[in-house]
Amino acid sequence: MTETLPASPSATLPANRAATPSANRAASPSVTPPVGGPPADPSAGPAGDGATARPAPPVHRGALWIGGRWTPPDTCERFTVLDPAREEVVGSVPAGTADEARRAVEAAAAAFPGWAALPLEARLRPLRRLLELLEADAGFLADTIAREVGMPRHLARGVQVEFALGVLRSYLETLPSHPFEQRVGGSVVLREPVGVVACITPWNVPLLLVMQKLVPALAVGCTVVLKPSELAPLNTFRLADLLAECDLPPGVVNLVSGAGPVVGSALAEHPGVAMVSLTGSQRAGRSVSTLAAGTVKRVHLELGGKSANIVLDDADLETAVGAGIRQACFNSGQACLAWSRLLVPEARYGEAVEIAAATAASLRTGDPFDPRTDLGPLISGAARARVRDHIRLGEREGARLVAGGAAAPEGLDRGFYVRPTVFADVHNGMRIAREEIFGPVTVLIPYVGEDDAVRIANDSDYGLHGAVWSASTERALAVARRIRTGRVDVNGAPFNLLAPFGGYKRSGNGRELGDWGVEAFCEVKAVQIGSGQAQVEIGAR
Repeated sequence: MTETLPASPSATLPANRAATPSANRAASPSVTPPVGGPPADPSAGPAGDGATARPAPPVHRGALWIGGRWTPPDTCERFTVLDPAREEVVGSVPAGTADEARRAVEAAAAAFPGWAALPLEARLRPLRRLLELLEADAGFLADTIAREVGMPRHLARGVQVEFALGVLRSYLETLPSHPFEQRVGGSVVLREPVGVVACITPWNVPLLLVMQKLVPALAVGCTVVLKPSELAPLNTFRLADLLAECDLPPGVVNLVSGAGPVVGSALAEHPGVAMVSLTGSQRAGRSVSTLAAGTVKRVHLELGGKSANIVLDDADLETAVGAGIRQACFNSGQACLAWSRLLVPEARYGEAVEIAAATAASLRTGDPFDPRTDLGPLISGAARARVRDHIRLGEREGARLVAGGAAAPEGLDRGFYVRPTVFADVHNGMRIAREEIFGPVTVLIPYVGEDDAVRIANDSDYGLHGAVWSASTERALAVARRIRTGRVDVNGAPFNLLAPFGGYKRSGNGRELGDWGVEAFCEVKAVQIGSGQAQVEIGAR
């Protein structure tokens, strides 16, 4: 949703701060109110973990972070940010232009040589400072994400913010020992920063997905232009406030909000951008790939999934099915890694359907700031309409609705809510079994034997995530090896931030997290040194 407001740089400033040159640097929340941040009053929330009371004042950000300062936007056009639980405005951000995207790229390109030339330790120092600021600001960030995304606040803090912190901590621990230089026979192999990176991120897990790209890119020596989703950009603007307190050289990180076809397209086709890293839809991935092809730049894509959760015949059915339904409803099903296809043995199908229906019915849908809430709303009215259309489609296709449905949850007439929904009597040819619904909808598909389960799991355009449950870890691993997908959880194993994350097939290409996330932002150079020459010292630079 766009609107027109005065395009004044002071629109980002609390009322008690003047728009002076020194005010271009955002201050730590533990020191002074942040320039460009929310108003400095009690309702804006503490820096700790306490949830703030509703309602909070809307946060209207009036500038873009380009070249190390808050820059007034070119136009008065803005994107309104809605609280999906209350259908009320919680803020707005500038609708950036293609020219602003180009200026951000120019600032990043100007900063690249100096930043890339710094020793690794000098590049890690600002990231350590960022960790301190994020830890102090975790409560406020959780409040912000709960308001603009609609995720229950306790999950926003415990998952979205905590995993973002975990990504940063993991890289700070592992990067000093990463093999940026190594000997291979008579050569020295060097890993060098790819250049200017455009990071285009979605709204569903916004802070975490920004950190998965931003941290390794900066650490290896790249400079970055961030383009967050216009549906949930406020947390990324807050991150920019904190980054401005980390003594990064101007232009190393830039932030331009705006529409994908405008700002995203300008970044993808800009010859100064060496790499685009995008998490989003297949449509967005195809568009970015097409535009990037003109300059043959590197493109990293994570484009969603329709993941299969295979419950083998020796598994604890109650545990496996219950966990599967809860995982598929995480963030109201708005997660690329949702196990939205639940595959169970035909001989135990009826029992599994009963467990799935009971689990879905037990989940509480409601206010994100109620600590009892399991599911908040979907991100928008359009998202709710799309999910409801898929639920109705499932009924028309002949699937049996055993929990939930297209009707609004009882007592929740306001907000973009959808009930946790389970379909039985589904076969893999149905559209509800093939299309990414991006809502709290699970389909139960029966199979006969392991070969059939693997066949169904692999019969998908996607290949991002999946799960296998068995009383035997060895048996589960054998099945996991056969699934064409980027990550498989065995018996509910926890998410590993050090392991690679990414997809096969139309789920995208490239990997994030761990060493693989570092390599994604590196070029590789081989330097041949003759045997008669002096040996040289190698290591991180």
